Amino acid sequence: MPSSYWDRVKDARSCLQPCWGASDGSSVPVLGPVAVCAATKVGRAAVCWAILVVACAAFSQAEAIAQVSTPATPQVGAPTIGPPPPLPSQADETSLPLLVPPTQPIPANLTLEQALLEAMARSPAIAAAQANVAAARGRLRQAGFLDNPELSVEVENFLGTGELSGLQGTEVTVAVSQRLDLGGRRSARQSVGRAELAVSELRLLITRADLAQNVRQQFAMAVAARERLRIARENEQRAAELARIASVLVDAGREPPLRALRAQSAASQAVAELRAAQAAEAASRRTLASLFGVETPPESVAGSLTDILPTATSPVEALDVRLANAQLALAEANLQQQLAERRLDPAIGLGVRQVQETGDQALVAGFSMPLPIRNRNQGNIEAARAEILAAEAERSSARVNASTRVANAMANLTAASARVEALEEAAIPEGREALRLAQLSYQAGKIELIELLDAQAALASAETQLVEARLAQAEAAAELARATAQ
Repeated sequence: MPSSYWDRVKDARSCLQPCWGASDGSSVPVLGPVAVCAATKVGRAAVCWAILVVACAAFSQAEAIAQVSTPATPQVGAPTIGPPPPLPSQADETSLPLLVPPTQPIPANLTLEQALLEAMARSPAIAAAQANVAAARGRLRQAGFLDNPELSVEVENFLGTGELSGLQGTEVTVAVSQRLDLGGRRSARQSVGRAELAVSELRLLITRADLAQNVRQQFAMAVAARERLRIARENEQRAAELARIASVLVDAGREPPLRALRAQSAASQAVAELRAAQAAEAASRRTLASLFGVETPPESVAGSLTDILPTATSPVEALDVRLANAQLALAEANLQQQLAERRLDPAIGLGVRQVQETGDQALVAGFSMPLPIRNRNQGNIEAARAEILAAEAERSSARVNASTRVANAMANLTAASARVEALEEAAIPEGREALRLAQLSYQAGKIELIELLDAQAALASAETQLVEARLAQAEAAAELARATAQ
């Protein structure tokens, strides 16, 4: 035991000497860490009581407040402070301090890699999941604490009648009691704490995986909106040039005025589509910025839809299945805790009694134990067993859903990739060549305006379909990355 403890006890005894009228402190009884005294006056008794509390604080070596109950029977207070168990070592990043979302603006020209990093650093969902992990660590640490010892002080036979009048027959008993925490309660609490920590850490990983999927999909939507805006600008420029050419031909008498009106109408429609594409592109960037927890969107997004295509994947256990396994382990640990709670948990106490009339002292000992007559924790045990059944069912469902999710994502990715390949290799090149020939023929007067407009619309439709196919490919790739995330 450290020397500072005995120094505190000696200081307490020296303070008690005036109360006992002794110069060397020999008349002050000491029982382990507890110094006991009785006084002939109520003031001295109060002073001694305060000093005893200080002595108990020295014994526990913790900043705790003693909880005093009925002094007739030594009992134990609620568990609060005790020697902390060693925290489990964590090498992964979940053991790091909670990240504070940065306040600096996001990059003006945002890439996919930057978007993922910004989301992980700024997202409120990540901060909340990290806080839940820290809370689980705190509960695990608390689970290792033992119950506090309890100090009880009992004063008997004072202010009575006859021989017990005043303080002549006063008896002061000071005792310390401790619940033994037997029956595997502490280890059961720690098992539950470790299981809760594992669940919280997996939920953090799932939150990160979900956020990464949302960022990839929303980034793909922003890139697709940018490409649609590019197509709308090109259509608007072609329509404006065609309207100019049609007006020149009408003035030259080579085309009837109706052709110029038709070209001008197509140009106006292209302008309206351009305005809609601009609004959709700005909205997609704002939605992407909302995933970071910021209101100011980036000025633009960099990269292409092919940046989101997946790398090689391996058949591993999905995060959702791992979470279901962890929740089953938590339910089983909770059952063991409930079984431990129904076991006997005795408390023992030891103290000193001072008889004022004779000046004698004597030891007192106590033993208390709840009798499991009615409450044997039956309801909590039954509930814990039912929770295990529910966790097993959820694990089976998670396994089926995980395999189905991976299969669907791979099928959608294959279909989207085939569509992209067909559009890139045939539809787009053929549409561009058809438009080129139509423009030359129209300028030579070999075809009418309606045929040129049809060629422009066909190319625009093919380009839009290619953007949609690439977007579906990117979304399927993001879903596959989430389904196989670790």
